[in-house]
Amino acid sequence: MALVWVNQQQAGTVNPFDRGLAYGDGMFATMRTCQASINESGIALFDVHLSRLQQGCLRLGIQWQPSKPLKQHLLQLASEYPNHCIKLLLSRGVGGRGYQAPTEATITEVTSVHDIPAHYQQWQQQGINLASSSVKLAKQPLLAGMKHLNRLEQVLIKSAPLPAGIDDWLVLDSDNLIVESSMANIFFVKEDEVYTPALSCAGVSGVMRQAVINEMLALGCKINITPMSYTDLACMDSALISNSLIGLINIKRIDDKAFVPWELTPQVVEHLNL
Repeated sequence: MALVWVNQQQAGTVNPFDRGLAYGDGMFATMRTCQASINESGIALFDVHLSRLQQGCLRLGIQWQPSKPLKQHLLQLASEYPNHCIKLLLSRGVGGRGYQAPTEATITEVTSVHDIPAHYQQWQQQGINLASSSVKLAKQPLLAGMKHLNRLEQVLIKSAPLPAGIDDWLVLDSDNLIVESSMANIFFVKEDEVYTPALSCAGVSGVMRQAVINEMLALGCKINITPMSYTDLACMDSALISNSLIGLINIKRIDDKAFVPWELTPQVVEHLNL
C-alpha cells in the first residue's frame, strides 16, 4: 500500500472541491529514488523534475515553486525509501467559480511512495513488445509536452486488455503520427541516426527523454526530433522506450515489425546512473 502525505502531512486529506479532483487542474511527476552513492540527492534527475513541474505550472497560470520544506520532505523520503518511486502531485487547490481559476491559488501538494514494478527489471534485460492502440491522442499544442493531471486518454488506452505477448501500447495521434507508448517516450534508430517524435501537439516530454538525448549526443549520435508517421516504422532498425522509472529499454517488436537491439543501449543506460 502506498504511503501518502498531503502538504507534507502524513495521512492528510484533500478537499473534495480541490480543482485537481474536479478538473485535473495541476501537474505531477514520478521520480525514481536511488542510493546516495549513485546520486547525491537520492532522486534521479531531481532538479530537472522540479524545474519541469514549475514550467508546467507556469503554462497553466499556476504560480508555484518548490519550497525548502517540500525539497527536504522529498529528500528525506528518498533517504528512507531507496529504489522506490516518489510521485509528487500538484493541484491549484480550492477556489474559483466553475472552470474559472481563482486569482491566487493555494497549492495542494500530494506526495506518495510506491514500489517499482518488479517486471521492469525483466523488461530491461529482455526488451518488450508493443502493439498499436486503437485510441488516438487529440492534438492540443497548449497542453502538449506537459505531465498534467488530466490523463483520461491514457486511462482509455490502458483500459483495453493487452494481447498475448504484448507489454505496452504504441500510441498515435489523430493524424496517425507516432507520439509515444502509453507510459514512455519512444526512440528509433536507422543506420547511425536516432529519431524521436516531435511532441509539439500531443504527448508528454519526459525528463528521462531529455537525459537520454543528452547521453546520445555525448556518444556522437545524430538526433532527429521530427514528426514520424506509422509507416516510418518499416525502415527503422532499432526501437527503444524511456521514462524515469525504467531508464532506456529496447523494443523487440511493434505489431508485425521486428527490431534488433541497439548496440549503444548498454552505454546510455550505464551513463544514466539509475
